[in-house]
Amino acid sequence: MKFVKLLARKFIKFLFFLSSSLPMKAQLLLGKALGVLWFDILRIRRKTIFENLERAFPNKSDKEKKQIARASCTNLGMVYVEFMRMRFLNENKLDQFEVFGLEHLLEAQKKEKGVCLLTLHLGNGDYACAGFSLMGHPVVLISKEFKVKWINEAWFGMRSRLGTSFIKPRRSSYDILKSLKNKKTVVFVMDQFMGPPIGVETTFFGHPTGSAMGLAVMAQRSKAPVVPIYTCRTKEGKTQIHFSKEIPMQEKESKEETIAFMTQVYQDKLEEFVRKHPDQWMWVHRRWKPFIRT
Repeated sequence: MKFVKLLARKFIKFLFFLSSSLPMKAQLLLGKALGVLWFDILRIRRKTIFENLERAFPNKSDKEKKQIARASCTNLGMVYVEFMRMRFLNENKLDQFEVFGLEHLLEAQKKEKGVCLLTLHLGNGDYACAGFSLMGHPVVLISKEFKVKWINEAWFGMRSRLGTSFIKPRRSSYDILKSLKNKKTVVFVMDQFMGPPIGVETTFFGHPTGSAMGLAVMAQRSKAPVVPIYTCRTKEGKTQIHFSKEIPMQEKESKEETIAFMTQVYQDKLEEFVRKHPDQWMWVHRRWKPFIRT
């Protein structure tokens, strides 16, 4: 068993080295090839992808939806290539990143209450976190762990080396509030389905679904500003990081109403980002599940 694990680690390191050693054009071609493999040959969740696109863009032609679907799978292929490249990322390779709207984050940081970043699975957020941390802006990311211990250690160890800190999503309230109290920047990835009791009923692209209420709860408790952010990849393979204006907290008659309202506001902002770059969003995710109250 130990030999198998050792062999697997060696093989993964070899893939890291091989992928990162390729010229940028070759890396882009590899990403596209992996996208074609996913979409046209393996057809993983192909039905789910088209069902999601039909919900979001009913007025687009089948040809347009197919183009977005294939491009979305190509994005996942590039995400894999960038994960391989991440092992060799350092301060000398920051020309791979472009940052826009940084003034919105800096303005929010002046409040000295920490900052909550609202984001989604667009482009490659993990790669952007690594690059942004290397630029001198370390972030704290709420992230699930792998069940396989050695993969978990390798993956999180690599990202921690680049400056990103992590909080486990379960029972995370204390660690999040502590990070914000220490004036840190905490990343909330909010575009996946979440049912009760930690989700509230919302809409996304006009269709009912469930969304995590954690960001609204933490922002209300801590008074930390919420700054939207998304990432996208250029045709040349660079990763762009876009910050938007702070979303102010709007208090309603009750705490529950405030949380539900703000969670919807956050979802509307994420929908805006997806509409800008639908080809780089994760359409394979089953975003629209029935929200069953317990």
